[in-house]
Amino acid sequence: MFDEDPLSALEAITAAQHLAFAPLAFQAALVMRDRGILAALAKAAPDGLSIADVSLQTTLPPFAVRVLLEAGLGLHMVWRARDHGRFHLGKLGHFLLEDEMTRVNFDFTRDVCYTGAVHLDEALREGRPAGLKTLGPWASLYEGLSVLSEPARQSWLAFDHFYSDAAFPAVCARLAHDPPASLLDIGCNTGRWARMCLQQLPECRIGLCDLPLQLDVALENLRQAGFLDRIHSHPTDLLDPEAALPQGYELIWMSQLLDCFSEEQIVAILCKVRAAMPPHGRLWILELFWDRQRFEAAAFSLQQTSLYFACIANGNSQFYDSKVFLALLPRAGFEVSRLSDGIGGYHTLLECAVSS
Repeated sequence: MFDEDPLSALEAITAAQHLAFAPLAFQAALVMRDRGILAALAKAAPDGLSIADVSLQTTLPPFAVRVLLEAGLGLHMVWRARDHGRFHLGKLGHFLLEDEMTRVNFDFTRDVCYTGAVHLDEALREGRPAGLKTLGPWASLYEGLSVLSEPARQSWLAFDHFYSDAAFPAVCARLAHDPPASLLDIGCNTGRWARMCLQQLPECRIGLCDLPLQLDVALENLRQAGFLDRIHSHPTDLLDPEAALPQGYELIWMSQLLDCFSEEQIVAILCKVRAAMPPHGRLWILELFWDRQRFEAAAFSLQQTSLYFACIANGNSQFYDSKVFLALLPRAGFEVSRLSDGIGGYHTLLECAVSS
């Protein structure tokens, strides 16, 4: 979908103006969503509402409603009937109001990325997350994730979970056809994948590997779920060259983890994985690749999220082009034995084995 220029000259100049005013448009869309304007228009279908009607229903001043609705016209969030002048919710406005992916992406951008995004140029020039200072004093976001202030932490988790939650059941069902006796979850985050495996693979022993503070969060969640008796924790900094991964786990699992690292760091981590794998061990990697998406909206979301990685998260990673990522595996001694796209709608599952 990106192998030619899809825009006419007129479409291009229009798109350029949308970009020029994007920060203001973004905030206007949020206000219209969060202050009830979009919801009021949705309830008023098919008759629509006047500016005065919207003002009464939302308690916003008429001036504020007029400015927002007129901005919404240009953004195609709303439309205005020619005969009576009342406003109606457009298809775009409907998705802003009702679509979960859109809501999650908007909240993530507002609460995690928006303020720090002004430091993108600095981040790209220096190869460090220059925008992270707007959230906290850490070298990378992952160091402070467990203590990230609200609403940023909740919006980050909702963003992360939205894209993984749809994929996890499909992968767990596949794993159940040939369940491992033991599984090492590297980058376990809040423990959601481990909990699903513990529920659906009753004979499987689970190891959790993450930074100490994040590991504490996962362990507490699993303690509350009553699963600690089948859990072993392994506090590990994957970027520490002296840190080794625990050995003996039949299957090693990494979900939305390696996109958090640079190419050279990915190779180094995979080498640690290779050293920890037993004979005939398996490596499963669940990742998002922008070039393997069915729909442009999904590819666009991943491409723009790469800017968050560059500016906020760590300064040197992204959601990769699959060709770039797949070229890293042989450098660590792995080959892909099975590749499955569209897991949960967006993910690619790489089932890997040690190169022969």
